[in-house]
Amino acid sequence: MEDRLEQLRVLREAAQLGGGAQRIAQQHARGKLTARERLALLLDPGSFQELGALARHGISDFGLAAERYPGDGVVTGFGKINERRVAVYAQDFTILGGSFSEVQAQKITRLMDLAMESGIPIIGLNDSGGARIQEGVRSLAAYGEVFARNVLSSGIVPQISVILGPCAGGAVYSPALTDFVIMARDIGYMFLTGPEVVRAVSGREVTVQQLGGADIHHQRSGVAHLVADDERGALDLVKALLSYLPQNNTDDPPHLLPSDSPERMAPVLNSIVPEDERIGYDMHTVVAQLVDEASFLELQPAYAANVLIGFARLDGYPVGIVANNPAVLAGALDIDSSDKIARFVRICDAYNLPVITLVDCPGYLPGIEQEYGGVIRHGAKIIYAYAGATVPKISVVLRKAIGGAYIALSSKQMRCDLNFAWPTAQIAVMGAEGAARVLWREELKQAADPIALERQLIAEYRERFFNPYHAADLGQIDEIIEPAETRPRLIRGLEILRTKVQQNPPRKHGLYPS
Repeated sequence: MEDRLEQLRVLREAAQLGGGAQRIAQQHARGKLTARERLALLLDPGSFQELGALARHGISDFGLAAERYPGDGVVTGFGKINERRVAVYAQDFTILGGSFSEVQAQKITRLMDLAMESGIPIIGLNDSGGARIQEGVRSLAAYGEVFARNVLSSGIVPQISVILGPCAGGAVYSPALTDFVIMARDIGYMFLTGPEVVRAVSGREVTVQQLGGADIHHQRSGVAHLVADDERGALDLVKALLSYLPQNNTDDPPHLLPSDSPERMAPVLNSIVPEDERIGYDMHTVVAQLVDEASFLELQPAYAANVLIGFARLDGYPVGIVANNPAVLAGALDIDSSDKIARFVRICDAYNLPVITLVDCPGYLPGIEQEYGGVIRHGAKIIYAYAGATVPKISVVLRKAIGGAYIALSSKQMRCDLNFAWPTAQIAVMGAEGAARVLWREELKQAADPIALERQLIAEYRERFFNPYHAADLGQIDEIIEPAETRPRLIRGLEILRTKVQQNPPRKHGLYPS
């Protein structure tokens, strides 16, 4: 027995060292932490329960007989973050470059199966050189096993991917299938085809960071939801993100004792909307005044910045925030912002977070590029997401809610529960200038002074339709409220809706706009 115990101790020590002291030093020289150092930062002290620490690839694998390491390039197990259970895996770059293998897949899919059955979030720390070439098609099949679990877990338990090194080729699809992607600047990157392939096909010279770095995916592709300056910051973002999410789709999001009064008024909001409707303002200021102090965690802030999305708290309860930002493109909707809103609303609906929508939108962005790019089908995604969501929904029209944007952004017809408006709200089929020219085309043609008449007709249209009272008369707006009282109104509304029960018709699944 003593010999067996000694053998176990030796193997455990070897597993702790990963690829050995030299490769650990090389990892540190790259400015990167090891897999186990990352787990120590992420998890509560002493909470990690490892699984598969001694698993190794087969000795028959081509060219790898001398490189059989316990763990085979990934550390998997369960732990706690702020006393909440999580499943976590961390790829170990010190072992064969973290290359993805059949054994890695077995360890990760086993972990994911247990996590889904137990109803706990799954966190993946990615740092891998890609598929293990020596295993051939087995490494490709291994990816497929993980992808299938990503899909089956989707909407059941939260899935968070953290990119702390290379993630290339087929490996990128697993993070893309998860709920959230967090990237560490300078060390994390993602792309399907690397700089060499791009050079061979297009002749363009590009670095890994220019092709798939954190800033590219944060600002241009929208793949990254959050970006941190370093690994520690990325792991802190995981903790912050989890603080808004439930353990699973049958659980309620975690409530925190609020330090901010639910009755707090915000007088600054009474004057935040400019008198001149052509002048924008920053919606971040509005959100900060409405939610619990310093509770807004914005997602994808640099991507499609004409809309804001993110998590916040109202009286300690997590909510999802969707808001147009008039400071960018006047808050108009376009292809990218439509995708951004739709996916976020569906995430909130999957994990039982109410959706608060702050509307100031002149409509969909016009243009040939938008039409050719499919703004119709992308814009339809917003409608699909809001109409299908069964969580509590409250909207507030701050200023413009014009045409199709009014309908799409959580209108009564999208099964919104409570619809408020500020006195500055403008709810209409189209802008006053365009409406006047359409409604009184003949009168303007025959007028002695068409310019003066047009001004008069525009003013009449504004007076009659460019205010929220007509919509309130028709029951499309539940109440017109003073901007300063918006926060307590939202909190009271959510308190009423906390026990809301709504179900969609039974079906296998709907057909999401392409």
